[in-house]
Amino acid sequence: MNEISRLLRKTIPLQLALLVLLTSVFATPFAVAQSGHKLLGGPQGLVISAQGELLEGIMVQLISQRTGIRTTVYSNDRGRYEFPQLETGAYTLRIARPLEFRPYVREAVQINGPAQIADIVLERISKTEFLPPTPEILSQLSGAEWLMNLEGTAEEKRTFMVSCNWCHSYEQVFRTRYDERSWGIIVDRMVRSAGSPLINTNPRPRPFDYLGTDQVERIVKWLARVRGPESKDDTLLTVFPRPRGAATRVIVTEFELPRTMLATHDVAGDSRGYLWYSPHRSPYIGRLDPRTGKVKEFRIPDTPGALPGTHWIWVDNQDIVWASENWTHHLVRFDPKTEQFKKIPLDVGDLPLNSPMGGNYAIAPDGFIWKARAGKITKIDPQTGAYVAQYPLKLVNGTYGSAVSDDGRYFAGGAWPADAVAAVDIQTGEVIEIPTQLRNAGPARGAFDREGNAWFGGRGGVLVKFEPQARRLREYPVPTPYASLYGACTDKHNEVWSGELHAGRFARFNPKTEQWIEYVLPEHYGHDRKCWVDNSTDPVTVWYVDHNSFLVRLQPLE
Repeated sequence: MNEISRLLRKTIPLQLALLVLLTSVFATPFAVAQSGHKLLGGPQGLVISAQGELLEGIMVQLISQRTGIRTTVYSNDRGRYEFPQLETGAYTLRIARPLEFRPYVREAVQINGPAQIADIVLERISKTEFLPPTPEILSQLSGAEWLMNLEGTAEEKRTFMVSCNWCHSYEQVFRTRYDERSWGIIVDRMVRSAGSPLINTNPRPRPFDYLGTDQVERIVKWLARVRGPESKDDTLLTVFPRPRGAATRVIVTEFELPRTMLATHDVAGDSRGYLWYSPHRSPYIGRLDPRTGKVKEFRIPDTPGALPGTHWIWVDNQDIVWASENWTHHLVRFDPKTEQFKKIPLDVGDLPLNSPMGGNYAIAPDGFIWKARAGKITKIDPQTGAYVAQYPLKLVNGTYGSAVSDDGRYFAGGAWPADAVAAVDIQTGEVIEIPTQLRNAGPARGAFDREGNAWFGGRGGVLVKFEPQARRLREYPVPTPYASLYGACTDKHNEVWSGELHAGRFARFNPKTEQWIEYVLPEHYGHDRKCWVDNSTDPVTVWYVDHNSFLVRLQPLE
């Protein structure tokens, strides 16, 4: 701008000066702030290699030394990056997941407004396309990259992926080594018994027990071969490319929650700008104020003899927070104004305490709560927990996901692990059950879009679209190999968003163009159990609560 002022003071024609001004503005990415956002105007700089290359798709991160909030931006095709307006203070500057480059960290960097940060110069670890399998590099790999680099057949890896894909990162599995007998004990524990002892202590079959003995044996033998006591890590060839183009035009902010091992599950926002989350292994619900990063937790009264832990969470149009206690078999209603809880018991038949009741529900526009469980789709009175209406299912026993259309006409849910979508036309009472074409598609949680179609994240790496008017399913595979989805949310433009659990990415799908944008996350996983879209911003803002105890905000710049 100083150069333009100089031009204007000289005798250059006004048209030429305006041309220079427009060129300067529109040639610089992120030059115009988005409506309602303060996504620009912060510190900025350049990322280059030691050889002078301009590096695109590098994740530049500033961590507030006061609040611990982590803000990540991405360098463009000219190596430039720009942060949003940040609080004045000291920050740690680092490169998140440098992978092929050596780690880069600067402590106590003072940030005050749109300061120019000294050039970030990165040194490559290897002169070839191969990377050494050092602990530092292996710890940055996404689960999908692990699978791409480990030996084995596509069938072995696919079987592992659809069987072990939602409770923790693959790194937890692959960083250990056991013989075949020991792997057999571990897999049997996870597949045929209680699963994680931190979740449930009652012996029970896991949902994917349908895999069969031959498939379980395939997993055990493959793990014993690639992660046995004598197995060696080969040099790494397959590391996913850094983000390019539109995938670099996003800001990711991570808010750490006050305690670890929460197994955080759901997130929902209220009208005042607070984000509410449910910890699966704790008797609390939590509230984040993203303006300050402060978290307040509210303790749910105990149920004698039952394990604590919330599952589903939702905020209604009165800012009342609803949650489900999976192990106590209650719905929980919380009024933030009075900070009072009301626990509503649910009829779960003879299911004993500390056994999961199927904790995902949906609130319809009329306030009634819906679920699909035990062979029926059920409408529930939110005040008493009484069953108001039930619709028998034939093909599936129930759904893992639950969603109601904006007009209250349809209920639908992803029937994982049965590979189907189950729905009911609430107006006519007709039950609709449609299998997926892809085996192990695993549609689970999801939401309706504004055109009345429902979308579900598929455990097998697909988005599943249910068109209730046409009584039809469509399936859209995620571009990244071995990426697994858990749920999906939709925005006001009918775009669909979903975290890629083991690919360290967050997917954005445009149904009109059938094009994907995959935003690479600063962490090597994206354990998104349920996302929530803030449609009041433009562009929209997407939130998810990671299973590893932090809340994540994605702010696309377009």
